[in-house]
Amino acid sequence: MARITNYSFLFQNMFGAQRPAVRGSFQLSQLNSSSVQKQLKAAGIDTNSRQYKAALKQMMSNANGAMYTNIQGIKNLMKNYDKHGDYIDPVTGLTGLLITDENAESRKRIVSIPESSRDEMFELTKKEFLRENGVQNGDTTKRSDVYTNLYRKMQKNDRLAAGYTMEKYERAYRQAFLNAVREADPDWEIGKPVKPGVLDSVTRETTEDNMKKPGSAATRVSVDMKI
Repeated sequence: MARITNYSFLFQNMFGAQRPAVRGSFQLSQLNSSSVQKQLKAAGIDTNSRQYKAALKQMMSNANGAMYTNIQGIKNLMKNYDKHGDYIDPVTGLTGLLITDENAESRKRIVSIPESSRDEMFELTKKEFLRENGVQNGDTTKRSDVYTNLYRKMQKNDRLAAGYTMEKYERAYRQAFLNAVREADPDWEIGKPVKPGVLDSVTRETTEDNMKKPGSAATRVSVDMKI
C-alpha cells in the first residue's frame, strides 16, 4: 500500500533562479514568517490544526526550504488528511491505511477480523482458483474488494493489522486448495484444469482449524498466527 505523493503544491526553481514560478507563491522556508502566516490565516487555514501540520510535514519531507508553494497548494494537500491529521486513502476514502517508517513493523500483528470477511475471502479465493486453474491472476482478481470491505468493518488503528491478518488467512486458504488438488491428482500442475468437485471437501472452518495445528501445511504458511 504505497503512499501517493502529490508534488502539485511545489514549484521548483528553474536553473537556479530565485523567482517563484507562480505569482503568489513563496518558499517553504518562509512559511513561519509573519507575512505568510497572515496569508494563511486570511485564507482560513488553521496553522494549529493537525490537518495543516500533517500537510506541512509531507511538504517538508518531499522538498527543501528553497522550493515554492502557495495557499491553494497547501489547501489541496490538506484535503489528503482528516481533522486528526490522518492520511485519507484516495481509493477507499478511509484513514489508517498509510504505511510509514514508523508503523511498517508494528502493523505486523494478528488481530481478530470478522467471520464474514474471512468467509468472503475463502469463497473468492476458491472461485478464482477454479476459474484460473490455480494461477494467481492479478489482472482479474477481486481480492482488493474483499480487503476494502474488511477495512470498513475495522477501527482505524486496526486496519493495517487487519490487512496483514487477512493475508495469512488468504494464503492458508489457497494452500488448502493446492493440497486438495495435488492429493487428488499428484501429476497436476498450476495452470492445468482442476477436476470437478475436488475442492468440495475443503471448508473454511477446517482450514482455519488446521492453521492452529503445529506442523500442518497451513501453519507453515501462517506460522505466527495465534487464533
